[in-house]
Amino acid sequence: MMDEREDLVEDLLAEYAIQLSIQESNGTKPPVSSSYNDSFVPPSEENRKIMTSIKQGQVFGLQELVRHKYALDEADERGWFPLHEAAAQPIQQILEIILDASYKTMWEYKTCDGETPLTLAAKAGFAENVRTLLEKGVWPNTTNDKGETPLLIAVRRGSFEMASTLIKHNSSIHQPCVKRWSAMHEAAKQGRKDIVALLLKNGGNVNLKDGYGITPLGVAAEYGHCDVLEHLIHKGGDVQALADDGASILFEAAGGGNPDCIALLLEYGGSGNVPNKAGLLPIHKAAYEGHYMALKYLIPVTSKTSIRKSGLSPIHSAADGQNSQCLELLIENGFDVNTLMAEHISNSYDDERKTALYFAVSNNDILCTEILLKAGADPNKDPLNCLLVAVRAGNHEIVRLLLSYGANVNCYFMLVNDTHFPSAVQYALNDEVMLRLLLNHGYNVEMCFDCMHQDVFGNSFVWPTPEEEILPGWTSSVIKDNPFCDFIAVPWLKHLAGKVVRIFIDYMDYVPLCTKIKFILETQTEWTEIRQIM
Repeated sequence: MMDEREDLVEDLLAEYAIQLSIQESNGTKPPVSSSYNDSFVPPSEENRKIMTSIKQGQVFGLQELVRHKYALDEADERGWFPLHEAAAQPIQQILEIILDASYKTMWEYKTCDGETPLTLAAKAGFAENVRTLLEKGVWPNTTNDKGETPLLIAVRRGSFEMASTLIKHNSSIHQPCVKRWSAMHEAAKQGRKDIVALLLKNGGNVNLKDGYGITPLGVAAEYGHCDVLEHLIHKGGDVQALADDGASILFEAAGGGNPDCIALLLEYGGSGNVPNKAGLLPIHKAAYEGHYMALKYLIPVTSKTSIRKSGLSPIHSAADGQNSQCLELLIENGFDVNTLMAEHISNSYDDERKTALYFAVSNNDILCTEILLKAGADPNKDPLNCLLVAVRAGNHEIVRLLLSYGANVNCYFMLVNDTHFPSAVQYALNDEVMLRLLLNHGYNVEMCFDCMHQDVFGNSFVWPTPEEEILPGWTSSVIKDNPFCDFIAVPWLKHLAGKVVRIFIDYMDYVPLCTKIKFILETQTEWTEIRQIM
């Protein structure tokens, strides 16, 4: 029998040593408050011996050392007293020795990071230590500095035994942490139906709200725990409850994505037509998160009127979330790929985007872009044309797709830059492949040589040489209808002029170079070849 007990002690110590090793290797030492550190007095030799004996599981040596009671009232640099160390190790007899030898006033002492002996025991998962502390009279409701009760910690550890022990010793079931997160919420999050039942049996409130107005029912729905969800409903959980942001329980379930939870909520009266305060419906949430099966349940129970009132199609949500399967499902069910976002939503974006296609293109999502275009998406509906977004991102494949489905290669975006020439080329000056891609699809290159520096007969006007370099970020022209020669003449772009013009002339029968651009080209290596071609 003695051998078995010694083996058990050795096993517990080995497990404890492994825990310490993992903590040290991950650098998980608790922070030390500066005020404590400044006034820190090194502990006595006896205290260090006691701490060592606790860590090494030396029961007999410890019985001798605890006669030095003053050493039990000394803490190390972490603010840990011997009682903290004893609570966080696995040998119950060691905890009993230290607890019996310590003054009762020390039972609630906190470490530098705000943990009590009881919260440390609960965090370590040592159920017998928790029982020992409670049976000796340690108060069960003292929180750590995060406001977490021992019961909340025990539930988070998933320990039915610790939770049951704490409740038997009058632990408060409804006492929340700083964020009003209770043991009931935690049990619902962990999917522990047994602990939820235990809490409810002992007076737990099924409709208790956390700091965001979410009930345990909403938590179970969000984390997809269908058995817990059903149990809470049977115990009086309000399926119609709304969080502070207006999110329904079904909305939370849509975010979690468990189709069984959604089916259950619909069975008990949940509605797919209840928007949150932002106007979003459960169908939007499921589409954005990419929960295909959840979306299949929500499509038939969501009215077109509710979707229209929201100002946003689930097509937008699926494209925004880059979820191609959900996008295809919505298209198969008749959702229009060209539905525009409501003006108030569009205006909340700096680019004033309107279409689902814009989301796909701005995400560099080739697959969703192709799905939308094949379904008939118009690439020319947004204030900032999708083509310009793709060209600027340097995404050749999306540019090819857009051009093949009718994107306007000669589009302008006047809010950004009032150029005389179509806008796309300015984002492709340093990318020959992109530049030729645009030119091959009908880019109006002649507009790049249409300027005020020459008359109708092609004779150039004389223009003054600037006396000093203009500042970076500013053009040399005050004309809003900015010609290409002025655009390319700025100091940070003019080194590209030769290469760009050389590409341009491959797509022109006649190249009318004005004096200004000719002046720039004459200083560049491509000028000889350009002159020969002309």
